[in-house]
Amino acid sequence: MAEDTRQDKRASFSAITEHSTNGMGRTSAVASGKSGASKKLVIKNFKDRPKLAENYTEDTWLKLRDAVGAIQNSTSIKYNLEELYQAVENLCSYKVSPTLYKQLRQVCEDHVQAQIYQFREYPFIVNNYKSLDNLSFLKRMNRCWQDHCRQTIMIRSIFLFLDRTYVLQNSLLPSIWDTGLELFRTHIVSDSAVQKRTVDGILEQVEQERNGETVDRSLLRSLLGMLSDLQVYKDSFEERFLIETNRLYAAEGQRLMQERDVPEYLHHVARRLEEENDRILSYLDQSTQKPLISCVEKQLLGEHMTAMLQKGLGILLDENRVTELALLYQLFSKVKGGLPTLLQFWRDYIKTFGGEIVCTPEKDKDMVQDLLDFKDKMDNVAQSCFTRSEGFINAMKEAFETFINKRPNKPAELIAKYVDSKLRAGNKEATEEELERILDKIMIIFRFIHGKDVFEAFYKKDLAKRLLVGKSASVDAEKSMLSKLKHECGAAFTSKLEGMFKDMELSKDIMIQFKQYMQNQSEPSNIELTVNILTMGYWPSYTPMEVHLPAEMVKLQEVFKLFYLGKHSGRKLQWQPTLGHAVLKAEFKEGKKELQVSLFQTLVLLMFNEGEEFSIDEIRAATGIEEGELKRTLQSLACGKARVLNKNPRGKDVEDGDRFNSNNDFKHKLFRIKINQIQMKETVEEQVSTTERVFQDRQYQIDAAVVRIMKMRKTLSHNLLVSELYNQLKFPVKPGDLKKRIESLIDRDYMERDKETPNQYHYVA
Repeated sequence: MAEDTRQDKRASFSAITEHSTNGMGRTSAVASGKSGASKKLVIKNFKDRPKLAENYTEDTWLKLRDAVGAIQNSTSIKYNLEELYQAVENLCSYKVSPTLYKQLRQVCEDHVQAQIYQFREYPFIVNNYKSLDNLSFLKRMNRCWQDHCRQTIMIRSIFLFLDRTYVLQNSLLPSIWDTGLELFRTHIVSDSAVQKRTVDGILEQVEQERNGETVDRSLLRSLLGMLSDLQVYKDSFEERFLIETNRLYAAEGQRLMQERDVPEYLHHVARRLEEENDRILSYLDQSTQKPLISCVEKQLLGEHMTAMLQKGLGILLDENRVTELALLYQLFSKVKGGLPTLLQFWRDYIKTFGGEIVCTPEKDKDMVQDLLDFKDKMDNVAQSCFTRSEGFINAMKEAFETFINKRPNKPAELIAKYVDSKLRAGNKEATEEELERILDKIMIIFRFIHGKDVFEAFYKKDLAKRLLVGKSASVDAEKSMLSKLKHECGAAFTSKLEGMFKDMELSKDIMIQFKQYMQNQSEPSNIELTVNILTMGYWPSYTPMEVHLPAEMVKLQEVFKLFYLGKHSGRKLQWQPTLGHAVLKAEFKEGKKELQVSLFQTLVLLMFNEGEEFSIDEIRAATGIEEGELKRTLQSLACGKARVLNKNPRGKDVEDGDRFNSNNDFKHKLFRIKINQIQMKETVEEQVSTTERVFQDRQYQIDAAVVRIMKMRKTLSHNLLVSELYNQLKFPVKPGDLKKRIESLIDRDYMERDKETPNQYHYVA
């Protein structure tokens, strides 16, 4: 309270109180004073708080109760909503809030309790009309819930002041909205019969939708939202829903696994998962997603993983069903233990399929091409279907390594021959880029082989033929393959192969010098001689064969020998006629031709300058060619495509009593005809000798490894020695073979057995 101290200018105020209809007072102040004098406004508290009019609380509550009743019965409200709000505010201001809250709760509770009867008395129609009845029940429940929510919102808007003051200050009291939910939960949804009927109806609708029927999703969304808002969703609905889902999909999985093939079943599972995810988005609570999807995956996938893979993985891979394989991987990745199971079956499939390719001798001709095609196919599956999974790629490599070594040595030999077929002249299948790509793929298969020394032996033999007979398609391709082998196996592996190329280059230089040497000779020869000087350690070993060369050839050989040893004293030359070849000029009735033939073919054909007809024995005596080699040679001249000799009697094979004469009627569209293809073909003897040579080399390597280990360890038990040998040796070897080599070294006094412990070895210095 403030006052002006100057008495002469004191202002006087009078308070006028007007009572409004609701019993509250409105105060107005009137100031009076002398004109021209300054005026001051003084505000003072009421000496006594204004009192509510008699019966005001009861009258106001009646108004409010009528308004609440009108809202609940969906009739018009007699009073202005603002007036009702103000009335609640007035009552709260005069500490009537506790009573008002209780009265409001009681009115709402009475109304909600009355609603239960419409559900209890709802007729239970059976048989054909049951589903219709359940749907009607759900619609009535939904309508009741929607009305209740709408009514609660309107009632709360009138009693908002009560909700925001008294209820907010009392933490133990639920808000008006929460009270509405609590009452609906307690008196309607918690009623066991009503709750069961509601949940049964919802589950029936879901089942109908799963069976392909159309249902009212907005109705389900509203009802499940109701259960969620009332906090009974999990206990009343979700548990039963998951049990029913489990039962449905368990039965469906069992039935469809019998009825459908795997691709069709996979698409069905994917569709089911998509449908369930759509249900979660449309009307189920988000909290149901994880257990629901987990349940579907378990019953449709988890329970049938092994059966599904046994029944269908092989078919999918055989038919290269990329889409279904990608779907299979995607679905199995969702299930616990799915990918490890798929990985095991994938590994087993590769081992089985690859084992059939490798271990079937009838398929040897196409083995390498089949392996390359199979590897391409599996690579494509791993990349496009299995998302380049490192585990699957490693499993594939492991499986390839396992099955390709089931049959020792043969795959290595055939890979070497396959490379030979691609690098040989006349291979018109591929351009340089394609050839490079093929060689890269070959190297991938080559990596899986344990016995790489077998590959080296056959590759070296074939490379020698290509270089010496001039049948290499491309020097660049040869050197590219060599660099790949060097990168893969190290310099020691390719040192001899590189030495072969060096010999060929040095031979070219020597021949240039020899031609200059021959020009200075007093007696020039009619024969043009080309010699390749081969370092014995680099090249395959060839069995020396003495043949009867014409005098002019022998003379030319001596001239070259004199020339070469004159430049390189202390060296020894050994002539190898098996890989010699020549170009012969021949005259037939059709005209002159040039024949590209081997040295053995040359010796046979030159005989027909001296006579018309010879027996096989006469030819053998004149040429000195070994019997088997001679028969092959005669077969190529008299039974092949270009028959420059006639055989009597006719036939595909050469027999001991056959006779041969020159075919003067020989015709061919080309001027130069190649008949020396026989040199490039591998004989059975060559194959056997190459394999034996590899085994002999392996024995030397085993001996060297045993001595090396014993020298370092001095004393070692048999088992430890064998274990060390397996670590050091780069080729597959049987324990029995190791034992034989150890016995051999004991016999040769490199090591000895312990006198007391026969299983113990000592190194002998």
